[in-house]
Amino acid sequence: MKKLILVAIVVLFSTTTFAQSLDLGLKAGVNFANINDVSGDLDGRTGFVVGAFVGGKFNDKIGMQADLLYSQQGADFDIDKIDLNYVNVPVVIKYFLVKGLHIHAGPQFGFVVDDNFDDIFGDIAEAESFDLSGVAGVGYDLPLGLRIDARYNFGLSDITDDGGKNSVVTLSLGYSFL
Repeated sequence: MKKLILVAIVVLFSTTTFAQSLDLGLKAGVNFANINDVSGDLDGRTGFVVGAFVGGKFNDKIGMQADLLYSQQGADFDIDKIDLNYVNVPVVIKYFLVKGLHIHAGPQFGFVVDDNFDDIFGDIAEAESFDLSGVAGVGYDLPLGLRIDARYNFGLSDITDDGGKNSVVTLSLGYSFL
């Protein structure tokens, strides 16, 4: 019985400590996207990103954050533009260099919610419904719950059967409620 009470106290203390560093908020920003590893001359596409984040710090140096983001990606070319709109879920580990300033990295899981491949390519090419990317970035937590992030998302999986990988630079501004 004493061991059970001790375990309950330790779990309660750990949960309370982690909850004090819980981070929950909204973010929005701009994407500068392109598609790499394809033949042809593609230009970058500018779009927006908007969503929510949740995270926490394990100690003064290490934290973790997961986002749920709607992200406009794709590329422009001579006759049209490729629209790839995703719901992305990046999960990053944060390393705090000094108070507020951190670098972060991790995987991103993307799910296509809308694309215009049928309009452009017909039956020739089809967008994959899932995209795996890597994320690396830097961020700064400002006073009053504000935060800024700069990230580079590099595609690890092909966006079509014929190849092509997403390449996205994201600049965002967020606000933490906690």
